[in-house]
Amino acid sequence: MAHTTLAASGVAATRIALLDVLRGVAVLGTLMTNVWIFASPGSEWSVLQGGLDLPDPVAEPTAANIAEAVFRFLADGKFLSLLTILFGVGLAVQYDSAARRGEQWPGRYPRRAAFLFLEGTVHFVLVFAWDVLMGYAVTALLVARLLARSEKVRRWVMWAAGAVHLTLIGLVTLADLAAPDRGPAPPDPAAVDLYAHGSYPAQIAFRLDHALALRIEPVFSFGLLVLLFLLGVRLHRAGAFAPTADGHRIRARMAAWGLGLGLPLGAAAALGGSDFFVLGRYGIAPLIAVGYIGLIGCALDRCRVPGAGALGSVGRTALSCYVGQNLLCVLLCYGIGLGLADRLGGSGPWWVMGLWAVVCLALVAGSRLWLRRYPRGPLEAVQHRALRARWPRR
Repeated sequence: MAHTTLAASGVAATRIALLDVLRGVAVLGTLMTNVWIFASPGSEWSVLQGGLDLPDPVAEPTAANIAEAVFRFLADGKFLSLLTILFGVGLAVQYDSAARRGEQWPGRYPRRAAFLFLEGTVHFVLVFAWDVLMGYAVTALLVARLLARSEKVRRWVMWAAGAVHLTLIGLVTLADLAAPDRGPAPPDPAAVDLYAHGSYPAQIAFRLDHALALRIEPVFSFGLLVLLFLLGVRLHRAGAFAPTADGHRIRARMAAWGLGLGLPLGAAAALGGSDFFVLGRYGIAPLIAVGYIGLIGCALDRCRVPGAGALGSVGRTALSCYVGQNLLCVLLCYGIGLGLADRLGGSGPWWVMGLWAVVCLALVAGSRLWLRRYPRGPLEAVQHRALRARWPRR
């Protein structure tokens, strides 16, 4: 893989293309989960009604059920956790860059976090209710302050956040097991009609009216966000992304532990049914995400992987591709566009997986063509211009 500049504690100042490839995988992987939201009746609102439960390939072992279950199991929560870890890595990279320039920290970083929060708010209101950028912006403000503290303080906060989060998901899982099994609730007819036939202003008004409920995930998972941000910082400083012998060993260990332990636990949670959904998505999925990082890193260490350059292009334009994939799905699935969710609803999962593949190909092609002419993605360029320093550095 080609190398460009990046800094890590105790490692030569080299940035490996692995980070861009991982970002590309994370962005396209989050769509593997989100595409089912766009394709379901009631769309964004159906998430809160249990309308996205995995099919049961054991009770109904059809090819469609097995394919959908595997597809969604490999994605649900894993790539979101991977993206979160990489945000922590990016924060550590910016801290290292500021340190090399002799700048105070966090310096201008709160402006960057505030702009990210603004971007997330616009994305939430105008495009997709289950935006991740707002939660990342708030978490980044806290973790940015911790980067100037000692390693002991960061370690304490990381494990404390993890303990609080595991306690929370443990209590929720116990409550789900104790509750009577009523099955998934039927889709809300008003929400189904809104996304199938409603106007765009009506959809915006719906998100604003239900903002508290639709913003519950980053609040519920805030402890996990802090844990994964700090884990990303720690992996970066340990040299886990560096093209060194130590980096190779760390990545191999991450793959072995993350996949060897995470996949069996995740499969057990998935087969356990909807009562273990929270445990699988917010408790086990982050472990598998660590394994994904190690697996992808090991593959790139040992051979030339077809498509790695294309994934790297998506990674270099990650913000634009993340927003772009959701915008494309809105135009393809909702009634304000082609209305595929209503037209093809009930016809099986194959068209949804095909939709994911088509959108991914569009993002890969678009990002590669864009980067031939411009050094940054469109939204990255807007962010760069907006945050460009207007006063002398201290």
